[in-house]
Amino acid sequence: MLAHSLIERVLSGDIRAVARMISMAEDRADGIDSFMKELYPHTGKAWVIGVTGSPGSGKSTLTDKLIEHFRSDGMKVGVIAIDPSSPYTGGAILADRLRMQRHTDDEGVYMRSLAARGSLGGLSRGTREAVSILDACGFEVVIVETVGVGQSEIDVMRVADTVCVILVPGLGDDVQAMKAGIMEIADIFVVNKADKPGADRVVNEVRAVLEFLKGRTESWIPTVTQTVAETGDGVTELGVQLKTHREYALKSESGKLRETARLRSKIEDILVERLSASAGLLWMKRQDEILPLVLDRQIDPYSAADMILSESGKTHV
Repeated sequence: MLAHSLIERVLSGDIRAVARMISMAEDRADGIDSFMKELYPHTGKAWVIGVTGSPGSGKSTLTDKLIEHFRSDGMKVGVIAIDPSSPYTGGAILADRLRMQRHTDDEGVYMRSLAARGSLGGLSRGTREAVSILDACGFEVVIVETVGVGQSEIDVMRVADTVCVILVPGLGDDVQAMKAGIMEIADIFVVNKADKPGADRVVNEVRAVLEFLKGRTESWIPTVTQTVAETGDGVTELGVQLKTHREYALKSESGKLRETARLRSKIEDILVERLSASAGLLWMKRQDEILPLVLDRQIDPYSAADMILSESGKTHV
């Protein structure tokens, strides 16, 4: 009965219930999978925007301005900010109170910091579920702001409908970032701090690389826009480009393929988590029996792992 009540409260827009369910997702609490099963038919309406880029590029300030832009259109906005994990608690180091404080009293805005928690892709499974919870709750726009380091920049594509990559002049790593695969995930490049020297050079470098894509693909060609997040300059133009990409994604075949790829990766993540948990439990029970055999070279580590996986599969079926 309590579980059903929590689901109803989330669907009715109860923010306290939303916060509680996101905490359950982040902590992998018992029952969260059942909750997500019930919420799934109510998802698929939110527009998920990924905001990523190097530390110091102004992601949080730009996100703050985007909140203001979407709220001026009357849209409810949820923000999931992925922060580095604390080495002591596993929780997010940066807290919500440090971000976008002027929106905290707006009932149409919900902000939450989640810890990366050592996820290989930088985004934990709890991130995806938090997005789904906000979607089911009725938030029309959900912004996922990443840590902006390493693989998290790539992984955001597996969550977002539209990905904004933030670049700034003066960091000296623009070309390296392009070579690392950033060019492949961006739908929109945002050259922030465009009032600084070197901004035009960054714009020209990105556009030069994008020229190679023209004529080679029928899908969306990333656009480039300039902003000064501190003052809000260029945010309206960015909003127009975001809307244009949203409309394209909803109507195009590539948009459908991207949604299919996101769902595929989500199912794969669930499978890996469940198989890993099942195998881990069996390994804990049998390691004292198996390890001596490996140490004595009676079996090899690969055969030991095969043995655990095989038995785990039988027990799971």
